[in-house]
Amino acid sequence: MKLSEGVEWGLHCVHMLAGLPQGATLPTRALAEFHGLSETYLSKHLQALTNAGIIESLPGPRGGYRLARSPEKITLLAVVEAIDGREPLFRCTEIRQRGPVASGPEAFRMPCGIHVAMARAEKAWREALRVQTVADTISHYQHDVSSEARERTAQWVAGRMRLAPEK
Repeated sequence: MKLSEGVEWGLHCVHMLAGLPQGATLPTRALAEFHGLSETYLSKHLQALTNAGIIESLPGPRGGYRLARSPEKITLLAVVEAIDGREPLFRCTEIRQRGPVASGPEAFRMPCGIHVAMARAEKAWREALRVQTVADTISHYQHDVSSEARERTAQWVAGRMRLAPEK
């Protein structure tokens, strides 16, 4: 399984937006610069997150992006699905019904065992992401990153954030 790089970008941007003070936004340019990403490509992923109701975009000179709801209410699965969609990761094409000794569908009483195993694994993976929130990643960040690094990040963000009109 391989998720698109947009999932990583989206998760990091949502995480960063979660740290903004009330009424503040960050423009695409700042989010792209901080993460060393292409502004053009990042904006496509930010639009997907906006369409999913995870972040909101405010236009104008004081505009930018901010969370649309609290970090406790944004699951990692919601971000993954906003960026990469909800399609199953594994798609069974019933290749067991092909080849020189193929039988028709009537020969198989149960779904393919491989299909069942992959669906079970995907269900577990999605459930694990469904119970983890952006607030959980923030808590991890607070414990995992030095106070000096957190302060440098906070100063960098403070210099680029914009104060937007309240919701």
